[in-house]
Amino acid sequence: MNKLMIGLAVGASLLAGSMAHAEDDKPTIVLVHGAFADGSSWNGVISRLERDGYPVIAAANPLRSVKGDAASIAGILSSLKAPVVLVGHSYGGSVISEAAAGKPNVKALVYVAAFAPDVGDTGAGLSGKFPGSTLGPTLGQPVPLEGGGNDLYIRQDKFRAQFAADVPKDEAWRMAATQRPITEAALNEPSTAPAWKTIPSWFVYGDRDKNIPPAVNAFMAERAHSRGTTVIKGGSHVVMVSHPDTVTRVIEKAAEAAVSVTQ
Repeated sequence: MNKLMIGLAVGASLLAGSMAHAEDDKPTIVLVHGAFADGSSWNGVISRLERDGYPVIAAANPLRSVKGDAASIAGILSSLKAPVVLVGHSYGGSVISEAAAGKPNVKALVYVAAFAPDVGDTGAGLSGKFPGSTLGPTLGQPVPLEGGGNDLYIRQDKFRAQFAADVPKDEAWRMAATQRPITEAALNEPSTAPAWKTIPSWFVYGDRDKNIPPAVNAFMAERAHSRGTTVIKGGSHVVMVSHPDTVTRVIEKAAEAAVSVTQ
């Protein structure tokens, strides 16, 4: 190997080491999407977190069952050595609450317009705890699954008004077309391990949420003794899409608190 190649190799090694060191003091942010969405719903938040030097993983949530989905996310958590801030949107909140149980590297939970269930709570039950959810009438014809059960979708012509009223029309149409279904059983599966009872939590949601009414979000945040609750005026159910700056700030506040705990 000539001197130039040796120099380039050493330089690349030092750069990689420098980048790794730069991220050593920042927890990994694991983002878990909810029903009727996918990992791309976090794109705006991801770009901001990465700009600020945070390692980010947008996990694929199977949307099949709370227990099974949580096991999938728990596998990712087990593979990470760094401290983790675990973030869930909507039904993803039920998943992170289960997945974080018994995971000492999870230092903070962030609920983004998300369920934070207690033992025995279901997503469907929580959404109807107080008036305001209009999801039911906007669902399309259930899609039967082989082996039993149904997949649920939001009707595309109802999607923007119900799910993403503060998102530009063209983007909302794309979200409607690419939405991922959730099983009816998952929304009715009781929670068994509310990690928010032992892990500090933060909440952010919109005051125009039609899936999980603001009163339900407020109830769950108070019950979890939220370290910080942010209510976005005019925010829909997908505030991470419509207000990525605000959601990112909440996540970074949780991350800063997580770092102070581990130091």
